Amino acid sequence: MTGHAKRAEARGGGVGAATYAGGMSIKSFAALSATSPLGPFTISRREPLARDVEIDILYCGVCHSDIHFARNEWGFSQYPMVPGHEILGRVTRVGKDVRRFKAGDVAAVGCLVDSCRTCACCVKGEEQFCTGGAVFTYNGPDKHSGGMTFGGYSERIVCDEAFTLKVPTNLDPARAAPLLCAGITTYSPLRRWGAGKGKKVGVVGLGGLGHMGVKFARAFGAHTVLFTTSESKIADGKRLGADEVVISKNADAMAKHSMSFDMILDTVSADHDLNAYLGLLKLDGSMVLVGAPPSPQPVSAFSLLMPRRHLSGSLIGGIRETQEMLDFCGTHNVVCDIELIRMQQINEAYERMLRSDVKYRFVIDMASLKG
Repeated sequence: MTGHAKRAEARGGGVGAATYAGGMSIKSFAALSATSPLGPFTISRREPLARDVEIDILYCGVCHSDIHFARNEWGFSQYPMVPGHEILGRVTRVGKDVRRFKAGDVAAVGCLVDSCRTCACCVKGEEQFCTGGAVFTYNGPDKHSGGMTFGGYSERIVCDEAFTLKVPTNLDPARAAPLLCAGITTYSPLRRWGAGKGKKVGVVGLGGLGHMGVKFARAFGAHTVLFTTSESKIADGKRLGADEVVISKNADAMAKHSMSFDMILDTVSADHDLNAYLGLLKLDGSMVLVGAPPSPQPVSAFSLLMPRRHLSGSLIGGIRETQEMLDFCGTHNVVCDIELIRMQQINEAYERMLRSDVKYRFVIDMASLKG
């Protein structure tokens, strides 16, 4: 037993609750260890402070990183843990100094709930790279409770206005929830590396991230090519907006695209050959990784030297850019393809995600937790 669980037990809350003086009692689903299934758990949220927004959570997307954290696959998880950082809901209360939100508004919380706000990265609007310590929506140090932050697999969340996002009202709220991670993770590099009209952009992989990469690249006006290992995904790739679909196991099909791409967005989190895609970039073309394979991937120096190619990475986006992404989605009606589930199905959903058995993002209907 670690973190919140120890403090909860010391206060008489037992291992079924994590409570703090003066807080609101909130239903959630939590992992109590790396090997336990997620189950019902009571947590506390702070009462809204002067700059806080309280949100009744309507939908929460399920990200693959939720599995990594819940099962401690990255080695730094703290328990009990309430995952979830694709949070969309309705504002119920605001603090006295809040100016951008009012009760009844549709609002969202993504991967971040705080940062130092003064370092060079924060000043630039890149809070995800905060050198003073970004506070992530769950499994991060909670500056108010002294414990760890709890995420969106819960009834409500309280977040500082500066890290709360406005959601265009024309978007389907359930399908908009995954934009808070899957959306910004793909939007940010495509925007930063100049995907747009007159550009040829490749997207590697058609999963939760890849399907959003295809949608955004198409919405930006780029000639969009999907790379997949599965012929069964050809029709879906084109439905989502790909101009072409290439089976990456077909050497001849790959060779036809040699030295022709301005940018390739790689969304794959499994081990795969990066050099095969680097060879498709033109002079000064860039390949950007947003997937996180479990082991180091070999890269030949000649894949970069000839002809002066670039290999980069990208991590979500700052608050300003995330709001920009949501506004863009509102204008262009870009949302995720989802399967809506009940909270009680989360453990089954995790196993299905590991089998890639979802098109293309699970979203939890939080009414199933509140009933």
